[in-house]
Amino acid sequence: MTRVPEVLPDQLSPEQRKVHDLIVSTRGGVIRGPFAMWIRNANLAAAANQLGNAVRLEGKLDAKLFELVILVIARQWSAQYEWFAHAQEAARVGLDSAIIEAIRTHRVPSFRSPRETVIYEMVRELTDTRNLSDTTYNRARDMFGIDLVMEVVTVAGFYTLVAMMLKAFDAPVPGGARPLD
Repeated sequence: MTRVPEVLPDQLSPEQRKVHDLIVSTRGGVIRGPFAMWIRNANLAAAANQLGNAVRLEGKLDAKLFELVILVIARQWSAQYEWFAHAQEAARVGLDSAIIEAIRTHRVPSFRSPRETVIYEMVRELTDTRNLSDTTYNRARDMFGIDLVMEVVTVAGFYTLVAMMLKAFDAPVPGGARPLD
């Protein structure tokens, strides 16, 4: 059960309603996950939505790599809702189901793509060591360029924020599912 009571649409202030409508216009017509909590503070919800949209809708990172970053973060945090939402999306955009399952079960995936390998290793290194070695940085930079490496770090950071919100406030997964052990 969530620690934050749901704010029903008829309970929204005019400021919250404006942000709510903006959020649902790009997120499937409904507010879920961290946005269901952030909407309590319209300024936070608007800022999070803007950053989320910048990486999600305007970013240049390939969809499979984008979802791979999120799955690594979700697994590191055991963020049930984040995993629930993004494992489905990762499969939809073509990330191999064996990779998804390996991450879910704390195993190192077998990648066929060097790009996936570098993204996985980069994000894991950041989450595991709280640092990015010169070796890993240089591999990522040489493969993706500085701007895309910066985008990967931003995606990882944003979805870490999402994971923290979901964990701290115990965001429920539809149907009470617990996809991560």
